[in-house]
Amino acid sequence: MLVHICCSVDSHFFLQKLQQMYPSEKLVGFFYDPNIHPFSEHELRLLDVKRSCAKLGIPLHVGAYNYEGWLEAVRGLEYEPEKGKRCLVCFDNRLEESAKKALELGEKVITTTLLTSPKKSLDQLEKALRIIADKYHLDIVVPDFRKNGGTQEQFALAKKDMLYHQDYCGCIFALSVQRSQQNRWADELSCPLRPQVLPSSIEDRIALYERVMTLENEKTPFKLVREKFLNYRLSRAWIKNNNKEIIPSYVLFYSTCKKEYVKTKIEAIVEGVGFSNKEEARFISINTFNKIANTQYATVKELLHNPPSLEVEITFRNSITQSLFASLTPLIIVDEVKLESYELFIQSKTYHDIRENLVLIS
Repeated sequence: MLVHICCSVDSHFFLQKLQQMYPSEKLVGFFYDPNIHPFSEHELRLLDVKRSCAKLGIPLHVGAYNYEGWLEAVRGLEYEPEKGKRCLVCFDNRLEESAKKALELGEKVITTTLLTSPKKSLDQLEKALRIIADKYHLDIVVPDFRKNGGTQEQFALAKKDMLYHQDYCGCIFALSVQRSQQNRWADELSCPLRPQVLPSSIEDRIALYERVMTLENEKTPFKLVREKFLNYRLSRAWIKNNNKEIIPSYVLFYSTCKKEYVKTKIEAIVEGVGFSNKEEARFISINTFNKIANTQYATVKELLHNPPSLEVEITFRNSITQSLFASLTPLIIVDEVKLESYELFIQSKTYHDIRENLVLIS
């Protein structure tokens, strides 16, 4: 039996139920989800599916990430609601590829872990499976593992085995609607231009779950614990000098302005730190940054192309602000600080967020 897999939270429960229901059946997993956006989220979900299948001893095949083909398939259905026509096309797209893979592998039966998703329609999925199966002369299995407390059991199992539990279906259209309803910024659709892993980003989660897999292979006890924190994303920033020229600048994490654009003036310079008269902004020379952060950047351009870790930035911020509280003061690194006027533009967002941390158990 070939089992199309959408995510580990659904598949981990679904596959174990199938193993109990069909003890003599060989199960083969097939991860094919070109609807998932962005690509890094696709890779994160795939990583955890590999982890789940390895735990269950189920071989896994991975389909191509044909996102452009999927977009073309759902063209004109972008504003359809959940369980609407777009979902039907999406099911057909993924299940047809699953049927082709089943024939390639010599399997005669197909099913999908989407059947366990509370956000999906069982009737829609069963109809889609039957149409595809008839087309390719295959049989289908359509169990309802949601009933009799199945969904609660599924989520309890995912929590116990510390699986990655995503909070949106996968496609950009469902994500946009869901974040709008939550009045929450869709930070899944942003990533830094500079090579830096930001907290609670998809890249951050990938690194976390890679570490989880390593610890599991080493049989090292651990727990994943959640924490609330103030997150930050910088969208755009620039600095202009007296001559209206944009100069190289590096805006540190948590730098926040009430007004995105201000004209400001450095009123005093103390040990390489310039104090401005607007937005409490501080301009810091690259030499001062190197001295405090223990780095060796020759220029700000070099800093921009090869930034330090976020931990280095936060440690530097705390050294500069000497604050007991979470500082949002704009800190800008420039090659040289001068007693002159500047134009400052910082477009950023601070927001409450939750992240997972890994704790080793001794």
